Amino acid sequence: MKRMSACLLSALAIAFVSTASRSSAAEPADKAPTKAELEKRFADSLSGATMIGHYVTGKLEKGKELPEDRYGLVKVSKIKDDTWLFNARIQVEGQDLTLPIPLTVLWAGDTPVITLDEASIPGLGTFSARVLIHGHNYAGTWSHGEEGGQMFGRIEKTAAK
Repeated sequence: MKRMSACLLSALAIAFVSTASRSSAAEPADKAPTKAELEKRFADSLSGATMIGHYVTGKLEKGKELPEDRYGLVKVSKIKDDTWLFNARIQVEGQDLTLPIPLTVLWAGDTPVITLDEASIPGLGTFSARVLIHGHNYAGTWSHGEEGGQMFGRIEKTAAK
């Protein structure tokens, strides 16, 4: 009985190795996208899109709805190294502005993280943030002077006019 079990296990192992080598030889393994491919996807996914979501501060009152915010992205393009230009339409506190904003984008593997460190945005003030983009969603932290909190939402492509 032991001999039969050993033979059966050996046959299964040989069949598995044989099948695995055939499938890996016939089908190339999925290769990870290059940084250039990731950057192109990032620019394409954000250009002509709107980030629609909510933000939370330490002053959130129980039972109140979360404040909504929107960031329209006309075009996002790489300038050089980790610096990207975001031509953004920002609607904040009754203001509607379209601004070219240079931002740092760092990568956590294949995940882009928009990074601001005490960045001055004309007419709005100084901000720091870390905003992670994953698929059609974003989430992060932000600060504006003494105030700060979290932000999260979805990314929607703007319909072509």
